[in-house]
This record gives sequence, structure tokens and C-alpha cells, in this order.
Amino acid sequence: MKPYQLLIAVPACFALLAPPAVSKDLASVNRPEDAGFSSERLERAQRLLDSHVEKQLIPGAIVLVARRGRIVYQHAFGYQDRAKNLPMKPDALFRIASMTKPITSTAIMMLAEEGKIDIANPVSLYLPEFRDLKVGVEKPNPATGKPELTLEAPIHAMTVQDLLRHTSGLTYGIFGNSEVDHLYQKANLFDQNQTLADLVTKLSKLPLAHQPGTVWEYSLSTDVLGRLVEVTSGMVFDRFIAERITGPLRMPDTTFALSDAQAPRLALGSTAMPPVNRHPRYLSGGGGLYSTAADYARFAQMLLNGGTLDGVRLLSPKTVALMTSDSLPPNTERHTSVALILGAVGPLPEMGYSFGLGFGVRTDAGRNPLPGSVGDYYWAGITGTYFWVDPQEKLLTVFMVQLPQAKILEYQHLMRELVYQALTD
Repeated sequence: MKPYQLLIAVPACFALLAPPAVSKDLASVNRPEDAGFSSERLERAQRLLDSHVEKQLIPGAIVLVARRGRIVYQHAFGYQDRAKNLPMKPDALFRIASMTKPITSTAIMMLAEEGKIDIANPVSLYLPEFRDLKVGVEKPNPATGKPELTLEAPIHAMTVQDLLRHTSGLTYGIFGNSEVDHLYQKANLFDQNQTLADLVTKLSKLPLAHQPGTVWEYSLSTDVLGRLVEVTSGMVFDRFIAERITGPLRMPDTTFALSDAQAPRLALGSTAMPPVNRHPRYLSGGGGLYSTAADYARFAQMLLNGGTLDGVRLLSPKTVALMTSDSLPPNTERHTSVALILGAVGPLPEMGYSFGLGFGVRTDAGRNPLPGSVGDYYWAGITGTYFWVDPQEKLLTVFMVQLPQAKILEYQHLMRELVYQALTD
């Protein structure tokens, strides 16, 4: 598996940069102190990140922090392309990988509000290919002792809610070593020439890794949601995202395909990446989007505002509240490979985190070693991108960077510490 395939399965003086898009919701504050932040402590954070660029620990990054609907801090660090000595600019584009997932979940919930989807319904009601799914169960062969895969009927049908909260029984196939994982690995599920319909057809012929509703397993569930958007809206997935979400929210740089004008603004990291695909067939709802810090901050602010931004309402406050609540039943098994890899930010009870409908959700004030608030929610991308929203503090942070996988958690932890240590009110 090449690193890029996982994308489909956070200066010397202080500066506040004006956001590229004028917004009454996301204008800059005059001073960080006006929003309860310390200029001195933000400078401390900036010096530290500058030193990480100088030591070549990170190539470059963009940090955007907003509170109470105003940008407190926005800065571009280091290089967009270190090899070419090209400085990072505020409008640099990033492969946001799994930060695509919350946008896809938003699309589903918009359709639910319109009565086109009932998230309690079986997925097979909308995608008939899933009608005869079976669950793969490993049992030892009495003669050899080696595991053999047997197929069992689901006890409960996979629901749309299961897809949203990753309890569908699907998997990615790349994080485990089970017999079902091996079948996933052989099925060419990350083929860039397939459509979402092709993906669903492939998945319909594979066994589920778990009984639906019983295990939190990070998976291709959100890519299936992308196909669900197409079927229930009558629109190709990228068109729905552009016309119903990124267009109304004025997020012009959030896209599945970079234009000739956008391509030179793509930030490059240390991980090998394929050439930019201007006309992708595979519109991955789980990881296919590019975006900028300013664009994604507008999406996050819409959520923080209860579904609205600059007079445009995508969701009702109650829908946002549902999406960002703990959605996992108490008996859900969560100690899967990805949850354990995520550690402090995994949906683990001992870490005080769970999962909502597209987000990791904090459920406990203590337990977790990282600062935050009960009810804060986040997600991240395997490229290193990371965001979180803290409704109690009316705070959001977007961290855009391209990192190797080994460094991702380190910087997610660091960004939490740097932002909250500068919050004084």
C-alpha cells in the first residue's frame, strides 16, 4: 500500500493576517486580548513552531484560531515547497484527507432534514446492493487450528446512522490483519479510476468485519455515504458538495479537483503523493477534498454557529447538536486498531472521548491528557491536517500541514497545548 492511498480511507515577529474571504462572522479582532487570548503567549507558540520549521521537523504549516466568530490568530509558517524554497502563503491548498468526512456527514444530514434520508433506516433501502451482506467470522479449523472465515447473517441491518458513526461493520482493510482485511486488500478498493457506485458494488461482495452496531471500526463508511448522497439527491457527489455546501458557504478552494490556477498553491509535504488529478473519477467522501485554512474555518464556524454562517443556513441547531453528541451505545467495542493508534484522541472511554455523526466528541472533563472542554469535537486527516471546535469556549482551530504519519499525533497534541495555553479568559 503506497502512502498516498491512505488519503482515501493536525517569522520573527507576531503578525495577524486578514482572512482571504471577507466575512461578518470571521473578521479579525484588533488584538488577541479582545477575544480573551494573550499576545505574549501566542508569540511563544509562534516561536516554537518557527523553531520546528528551522529544525526541519515540519516543512510548513498554517494555523488559524477563531473565537466568538472572530479570527484571533492566523499565520503561515515555513514553506509550501521546501525543495523549491517557496514560502508558505495563507491561501495555500492542502490535501485534507479525512477532514473530508465531516463535510460528507453534513451533506447526509442536510438530506435527512429534507426528508430524503432517514438515518434510522437500513442502508439497503437506498443501496439495494447491500441487501444480502454477510458478516465474516473467523473460527479455527479443528484439524489445522488455523482460522477460517465463515459467513453469518447480520443480527441487525446496517443503518445510515451506523455509517455516520463507523459502526457499520465495514472496515478499511489496511489497519488490521484479519481474514476480512485480507479480502479487502485484494479487492482494489482504492482504485482511482472507480466511481462511488463501483466501490459500493465491490463492498457488497465482501463480508462485513463486524456485526453492524457493535464495534467502532474506522472504515470506508463515509465513502458509502458519498454514494448515498448521489442516490438520494440525484446529483453527482462533487456537484452536491459544490452547489449545496462549499458554494453557499463561500469556500471556493474546497474541491475534489484543482484548477490550473489553484494547482501551484498546493502545499507539499515529505510523503510521496501522486500528481494532482484534475478530473477525478473517485470522489471519496472519506478523504478526497483539498481545502485551505480559511475555507475550512468557515465550515467549522458554521457548525459552531449551530448550522449557519453569514445568513446561510445548512443545518438546524438541533441537527448540529445531534451530530456532535456521543452516538456510540455503551456496549460498543471501541478498542480497534485505529482507535488505539489515535490514543489520546481516539473514541476511547478511558480517554474521555467518544464519536458522534462524523466527529470525535469529548465526553469527560478529565481522563484525557490534552486540554479541551466537554462537548468539543474534532477530526483530522492522515496527511496531518487537524481541526477542532470547542462550543463552551466558542473556539475553533484549523491546523493545515502535510506530515508523515509518524508525526501526526505529536502535532495534534502540540496544537491543543499551544492554543489553550494562550487562552486567558
